[in-house]
Amino acid sequence: MSAVSASPAIAPQHFEIRPFSGAVGAEIIGLDLSRPINDQDFARIHRGHLDHHVVVLRDQRISPQQQIDFSRRFGVLQIHVLKQFLLAGHPEILIVSNIVENGQNIGLGDAGKFWHSDLSYKELPSLGSMLHAQELPSEGGDTLFADMHKAWDTLPEALRKAVEGRSAAHSYTARYSETKFEGNWRPTLTPEQLAQVAEVVHPVVRTHPENGRKALFVSEGFTTRIVGLPEDESKHLLDELYAHSVLPQNIYRHQWQPHDLVFWDNRSLIHLAAGCPSHLRRKLYRTTIQGDAPF
Repeated sequence: MSAVSASPAIAPQHFEIRPFSGAVGAEIIGLDLSRPINDQDFARIHRGHLDHHVVVLRDQRISPQQQIDFSRRFGVLQIHVLKQFLLAGHPEILIVSNIVENGQNIGLGDAGKFWHSDLSYKELPSLGSMLHAQELPSEGGDTLFADMHKAWDTLPEALRKAVEGRSAAHSYTARYSETKFEGNWRPTLTPEQLAQVAEVVHPVVRTHPENGRKALFVSEGFTTRIVGLPEDESKHLLDELYAHSVLPQNIYRHQWQPHDLVFWDNRSLIHLAAGCPSHLRRKLYRTTIQGDAPF
């Protein structure tokens, strides 16, 4: 009986991880996600993501399925509640776009209009998200990321004492209908969709399950109140936390280049879409990886 030949080993790729000049973020140069990635290379990417919280993989000319396959190596993928904006044949991909065709929005046009951590309104919020550029506007369209580890590390002592051990409520509908970007709208949620996004409670300060660091875990987009505090006191405290989180020294501003794939850690960062002129087309594909219950 002839021996079964072993499958050929996946050749390593030669790529470089270059940290940005600020405190957060790095770009990965030379990696091609359309080619197989061996375990050693994947471990380097994973480490870079943990160390820098957001990594920019340049010039990724990949199919939706290749984006899905790469995302799945980090965990289970989450399907967005707005099913009308999922890519046909690939429900794991949410279309983020301001494009209108035949009178209908093809994607979620005002995604990220307030600072937030993706899916913090779920019992199991997102580990991380990947956004792949399909069409980019000639101006605007930047995405901002704020380092919530740094926000916690530099939080004034009085604020630390005020929030330690406390929990906050998160809701997808907190600011759902508030318009911010011209020409964009949000569909009315059905009773079934509302049931999928019932309010949840998470710690105000969470511990990252992989790097062990503490981070603030509140955002203006989804956090509605601090549990157990009077409404006015809760609002005042949250406003102080929001303002501290997005100080300029905590932020990386991403200016998109064609075919960028940006992969960020929702346990370490909050992010914001800066918006672009409504007449300029913008389309990106997002996959979202499920994380653990915050602790």
